[in-house]
Amino acid sequence: MTAGNNGADTPENDDPFGYLYRSEGGQGGAPGSAGDGAATRQPGVPRTSYNQVRAVGQRQYGQQSQQVTYGQQNAHYAAPETLPGGDRTRPTPAPGHGGAPEPRRRNGLLIGAVAVVAVVCIGIGVAMLTNGKDNQDTNAGKPGPTAGDSVAPSDQPTAKPKPGQLPKQDAGSLRLDGGATTAKDIEGSHSASGSYVAGFNQVGAKVQWTVDAPQAGDYRLYVRYGIPGEDANATLAVNGKPNNQPLGLKNFIHSPKGDWKKGWQTTWAPVTLNQGTNTIEISCGQGNQCNANLDQVWLQRGGAKQ
Repeated sequence: MTAGNNGADTPENDDPFGYLYRSEGGQGGAPGSAGDGAATRQPGVPRTSYNQVRAVGQRQYGQQSQQVTYGQQNAHYAAPETLPGGDRTRPTPAPGHGGAPEPRRRNGLLIGAVAVVAVVCIGIGVAMLTNGKDNQDTNAGKPGPTAGDSVAPSDQPTAKPKPGQLPKQDAGSLRLDGGATTAKDIEGSHSASGSYVAGFNQVGAKVQWTVDAPQAGDYRLYVRYGIPGEDANATLAVNGKPNNQPLGLKNFIHSPKGDWKKGWQTTWAPVTLNQGTNTIEISCGQGNQCNANLDQVWLQRGGAKQ
C-alpha cells in the first residue's frame, strides 16, 4: 500500500506525481502525453490513486491548515531594535560614514600635546641662554682661574692640580723673603693677576714654593722669567739641599739689551722630589747674577721639554 492509497491497486499508468505537471485546474497536459500518467479524468469518478492535490505550502500534517502569504510581514515578528536592549545589536557606523570623526579628534589631541611640549622646550632654552649671558656679564673683567691661584701658608702645598696634572704656580703668590716683592710695571706677565716677583737682584732675596709631588722621582722645574737682554742666574735648592748647578736665567731668545718687555722667556732645571710635600727654593746668593723678574713656576716629569 502506498502513501495516499485507499487500499485499491494503483493503475499501471496512473502517475502519483502527475499533479506536479498539471495546472491549477488539476488537469494534466494533452491526453496521452508523457508525464500525464492516465487519460483525461472521467467526470463523476473520484480519484483513488492519491490524495487530493493542494498548492505548495497549504498542506499541513496534524495541524490546522494556515495560508502563508509571501511578501507580507508576519504580525508576530518584531525588529530587534524595538526590543529592550535592541540598540546594542545595531552595528556601529564606521568612521567617515556618518559616525563621529574619531581619527580627527585623536590627531587634534596629539597636535595639541606636541605644541605644548615644544613651547616648554623653547622656554627652557631661552631661560638657559639668558642665565648664561647673565653669568658672562657678571664675570666680565675677572681673570680666569689657573692652577694654584690661592696663596696658602708656607707649611702647606701652594699648588693643588687636577688629577693627572702637575702643579703650576704664579711666582707672585709664593712665599717671598729677603726683599723680594711683587710688581706690575712691565707688561707681558702670564700670571692671573698680571703681577710678577721683582726686587730679586739682591743677595738674600728668595722665592719659596711648597708643592706636592704625586710620586717620588725626577722632575723638571720650569721657570718663566724676564731679563733686560742680559744673562742672569740664581741658586736652586730642593728640600734644603742646593743643586750642583745654578738655575740658568740666560738670554736664550737674544732679546734687546735694556728691553724688559721683550725679555720674557723660559728655562728649566732637573730636580728630584719625594712623594708628597716638597720645598723648592730659588734664591739670590753670593756670586749669582740676579737681575731678573720671576713670573711662573711649574713641574713636568723627567722627559721631553714641555
